Amino acid sequence: MSDERCFLQNNVGVTARRCPSYNERMQNNVSPAIPPARKRGRPIQSENDSLRKDIIAHSAALFRKQGYANTTVRDIAAAVGIQPGSWFYHFKSKQEILLAVVEQGMVQSLADLEAIAAQPLAPRAAFKCMVEVHLHTLLAPDHAFIAVLLYEWRSLDQPGRARIIKLKDRYEKIWDEVIAALHRSGDWTLPTRFDRLLMFGALNWTAQWYKPGAGASLGELAEHAVRFILRTADPAP
Repeated sequence: MSDERCFLQNNVGVTARRCPSYNERMQNNVSPAIPPARKRGRPIQSENDSLRKDIIAHSAALFRKQGYANTTVRDIAAAVGIQPGSWFYHFKSKQEILLAVVEQGMVQSLADLEAIAAQPLAPRAAFKCMVEVHLHTLLAPDHAFIAVLLYEWRSLDQPGRARIIKLKDRYEKIWDEVIAALHRSGDWTLPTRFDRLLMFGALNWTAQWYKPGAGASLGELAEHAVRFILRTADPAP
């Protein structure tokens, strides 16, 4: 499998002190839960932006739960609480909705990683923060966007894939930079392109087995993941 597809393959113990920017975003509900269904009827102009966000959020949850192919536009309209044709004011097709879902997930995840990269963190601390962001994006109960990307990648048309690949390349570039810093610091002695593929594969596969509230927290899971990937425990304080 090529490096181009490593983030897309396989159809958090970080404290606020260590990851202040990311944790502030989570506390401020940057990625809110799925909104309640709306009252049916044509939206007024002032509601347009909010309705578009609602369509994306509800669609993400439906695509994750029952799959893109098995979700109809009527399902989406019913979940949002609008008339079946109302979504045409915002999207021309179900394919456009899928692209919006995936794009929103990538944009938010990229913003979180870029915020971490901008902080003066040691390589291992930055890596921990990034692992937690990736796991939170995949596993938080109200985060269906990246899970949809992983399992519905092939449902995107070619122009849609091209747009997501550009975002994915920026996302992976940040990982490449922190992996290189880990190598220079000695925390990751021999990272290879296969290690990166295996790393994303292991992190992404948690979507298949992790159950929130039924064991380790996302923070604890991130701590274990870092030790597994780097093959070393945290240095003694």
